[in-house]
Amino acid sequence: MALFDLPLDQLEQYRPAVEEPADLDAFWARHLDAARTRAVLLSAVRVDTALTGVETWDVTFAGDAGHPIKAWFSRPAGTDDVVLPAVVEYLGYGRGRGFPQERLTWATAGYAHLLMDTRGQGGQYGSGGATPDPVGASPSAPGFLARDVHDPEMYYYRRLITDAVRAVDAVRALPGVDPARVSVVGNSQGGGLALAVAGLVPDLTAAMASAPFLCHVRRALAITDAAPYAELVQHLAVHREAEEQALRTVAYVDGMHLVRRARADVLVATGLRDTVCPPSTVFAAYNHYGDLAREAGETGPEREMAVYPYNHHEGGEGFHLDRQLRWLRERVLA
Repeated sequence: MALFDLPLDQLEQYRPAVEEPADLDAFWARHLDAARTRAVLLSAVRVDTALTGVETWDVTFAGDAGHPIKAWFSRPAGTDDVVLPAVVEYLGYGRGRGFPQERLTWATAGYAHLLMDTRGQGGQYGSGGATPDPVGASPSAPGFLARDVHDPEMYYYRRLITDAVRAVDAVRALPGVDPARVSVVGNSQGGGLALAVAGLVPDLTAAMASAPFLCHVRRALAITDAAPYAELVQHLAVHREAEEQALRTVAYVDGMHLVRRARADVLVATGLRDTVCPPSTVFAAYNHYGDLAREAGETGPEREMAVYPYNHHEGGEGFHLDRQLRWLRERVLA
C-alpha cells in the first residue's frame, strides 16, 4: 500500500473537532459503577505450563454485567514474596488468549502480567479463546463492530471496554501486585482498548497503544474499505436509516473522545501505510490525549508517538516492542 492519508506534517497537527455525546461521563460512570457492585475476582488457579522461568494462573474475573471473563496471569518465577508492577494486555481483533506460553514478554521483563481474553472472539487468529459472549445481537454484519450498534447501552464495544476496565480492577486485586503501578498495552483492537481504559481509569501509570482501532471512527469509515471498519459500512449499506443512531452509539466508545480524560503517560505507534487503522485516526486520538488536564491548567500526561513510514498495520513489530520495554522501564522500574 502506498501512502494514502495526510502528509506527516499535517498528521502531527491533526485535531479534528470533538463530537462526543453530552452525557459521555455520566454514561460511563453509570456502567462502570454497576460493574463494580460485584466482587471482581471469581477464581485464580495455578496452571502447569512446563516453563521454569514464569509462573501462571488461570484467572476468571467479573466483567460487564458480572459475566465471567478469562485471563492469564503470569509473573517471574520465584517472586511470590515480591510486590511487582503490573501490565494488563488486550488482544487484537479476532484473537483469544490462546496459551499462556505465547505471551511471555512482560512477565520475563519483571512485571506481573494479566492477558485479558476477549468475549466472543478467538475464532479468527491465533490459538483460540475461552470466553463466550452471553449477550445476543440485533441484526448486524458479520463481526463485532456492528453488533448491537443501534443501542449504546448494549453495544458490543461498550461491554468489551467495561471488561477491559474490570481487568485493571482484577489485577489490582491479585496478590503480589502493586496497585499504584499498573500500565496497559495493546495492538490494534487491543490498542484501542488500552486508550479507552486510559481515559476511564484516572490513576494508571502508563498506556501503550500500537495501531489503535476504534479512534475517530467517522473518518475511518470515510477513508478505508478495510475490515473491521468495513463491517459497519456493510451494515449501513443495508440499514440505510440507521446511520445517525450507529454513529451516535460509536461516539460513546470512540478513543478520540475517551482519551481527552487520560492522565497516564502514553506511547502510541502508527504505520503511515496502515489502511486497517489509518494514521489520521491514530493521530486524532493522540493529539487529543490528555486535553482535559491541559485545559484545567495542568501539565498533562507525557505523550510520545512512534511513526513507521514504510509499514502497514504490522507497524514496528519487534523493533517497537524493544522501544516499549525501554520506555516503560524508565517510568516504572527505574
